[in-house]
Amino acid sequence: MKSIVVGTAGHIDHGKTALVKALTGIDADRLEEEKRRGITIDLGFAHMDLPAADGGTLHLGFVDVPGHERFVRNMLAGVGGIDLVLFVIAADESIKPQTREHFDILQLLGVSRGITVLTKSDAVDPETLDVVRLEVEEFLRGTFLEAPKAPIAAVSSLTGAGLDELKRAIALAVADVQARDSEALARLPIDRVFAMKGFGTVVTGTLISGTIRREEELQVFPGGDRVRVRGVQVHGHDADKAVAGQRTAVNLAGVSTAGLARGMMLAPPDTFAATNVIDVKIRLLASAPRSLKHQSRVHFHCNTMETVAQVVLHESKEVGRGAEVLARLKLGAAALLLPGDRFIIRQFSPVITIGGGVVLDAAPMSRKFLPDKNLEVFAGTDRAAKLLARIARRSFHGVTVTDLEKESGWRRGVIESAIAGAVRTRQVIRVGDALLSSGAWEGMKKQVVGVLDEFHRTNPLVSGINKEELRAQTGAGQVAFAAILQQLVQEIKLAVSGDLVSLAGRGVVMKDEEAESKKKIDEAFAAAGLKVPALNEVLGGLKIDKVRAQKIVTLLLRDKVLTKVSDELVFHRSALEELRKRVAAHKTKSATIDVATFKELTGVSRKYAIPLLEYLDRERVTKRVGDTRQIL
Repeated sequence: MKSIVVGTAGHIDHGKTALVKALTGIDADRLEEEKRRGITIDLGFAHMDLPAADGGTLHLGFVDVPGHERFVRNMLAGVGGIDLVLFVIAADESIKPQTREHFDILQLLGVSRGITVLTKSDAVDPETLDVVRLEVEEFLRGTFLEAPKAPIAAVSSLTGAGLDELKRAIALAVADVQARDSEALARLPIDRVFAMKGFGTVVTGTLISGTIRREEELQVFPGGDRVRVRGVQVHGHDADKAVAGQRTAVNLAGVSTAGLARGMMLAPPDTFAATNVIDVKIRLLASAPRSLKHQSRVHFHCNTMETVAQVVLHESKEVGRGAEVLARLKLGAAALLLPGDRFIIRQFSPVITIGGGVVLDAAPMSRKFLPDKNLEVFAGTDRAAKLLARIARRSFHGVTVTDLEKESGWRRGVIESAIAGAVRTRQVIRVGDALLSSGAWEGMKKQVVGVLDEFHRTNPLVSGINKEELRAQTGAGQVAFAAILQQLVQEIKLAVSGDLVSLAGRGVVMKDEEAESKKKIDEAFAAAGLKVPALNEVLGGLKIDKVRAQKIVTLLLRDKVLTKVSDELVFHRSALEELRKRVAAHKTKSATIDVATFKELTGVSRKYAIPLLEYLDRERVTKRVGDTRQIL
């Protein structure tokens, strides 16, 4: 069974709600105020089945929108998810202001199929009806509703005239409507929230993608609350699941009506992220009252949400009427948006529709001045090209498939299939779950080697650079960086020793006076035994400057020729090895040793004894027990 959402559009009091009731038998005006005032204020909903040309059944959900200019914001909350529009024009009034504004909105939202319905045909004579038809044909010429491509049907909701022909026209029109992707990640923009006795919290909306099943977990965006689907209804009937393109009611557990509102969205948990910044392509209506200037504030409408946004034009100070431009929108409230989502912008004041466009990137890279060079790619239709652009722009950090799911809204299988060829030809390099472009991979290799070469040139007395410091200097992601090091080691271009990285074959390079100083430091501490001199005294007697002398000490410490026992005391390894032997020999006399005995054994003062005993504790040669040490 094919499910299609049909929306109405048109001027106030042109008979949209009456038409829906005549077709479905359902009064879409549900509010008491609507019935009292005789006008539609908020969204209304109805449904019906029609026989399809192939013998099957077409399941139609209707979204009836208000026509009054004061309620265009409500109209926008319902029209975003429709597949087919019934564009309603009253035969006794013809084209009116909201006829034009609603039609502008339909075109900006990319609605591509519809039927023009001339209502109240019983209120005019045949000659007047023909004149109105001609006016409408002229108005719609060159658009998606141009006749005869899109039919014009004259009906009377009062007498029923023309309704059967309209139903047949609807059946023919929806036969060509491509079903929405029920295999994509689910997104349900919420347009109604209410409590139902015996059930609790219920939300409704048009499921724009994916499938929602009973008992599955979903997440509310923005906000992040997790909810459980207790029940699903499609067009008023209980169902095990709802699929893309269906008007859907979901009974939720884990949230109250106070925690939900129109404009929020339900989606799978831990998959998406709400955003306040999007890159877009905007088209300003030719009928807009003025050009749109850089940093203007506008009202932003997408799916069922609305907020205020600031327009940041990328390459100009303003965009003229009828023109199209790339821009960044900074939203006043976070929302779950994805590439391909269409939106409407309305002038901040007075509030009228001035344009709209399409989201190109809902996870834009941070930048100060220039637009992302990939925006034109994102505006295209090549799925693989879009994914490759997203991978390339992450440079040395790479991007995971999970991140690509979040950015694109496509499932993992779709992404893997789209990039399979690029991975096979190594245009994309896979490192664990991270993906890098081949350009970034080769560029990172060159940068690592370049940073190391510069490090060795400026630090000849240091054998290598710390791994994390090297990664920070290259700006690489951790997973990609580890893979790059492994690759360069295999290519014998660098060496890794513990946490130090160096170019292969490049070690410490000493001048004659540096080599001589290293020898003097080594000999001074070796000769001193356990009664070592202060390090500053030894360094002060060298011919080289303090900075180079300290680097030589660091080298000796790294090679374990010297060991720093405390902040002030450094010992030669030969002295510490001899100390271990003495303590081991003392164990034959006693299993414990105190400070006094240690001083007598080594011939050192308390200044040396305490740090040395603490060193032996750390080395697990001894273990402190009260005021004595147990020899292990």
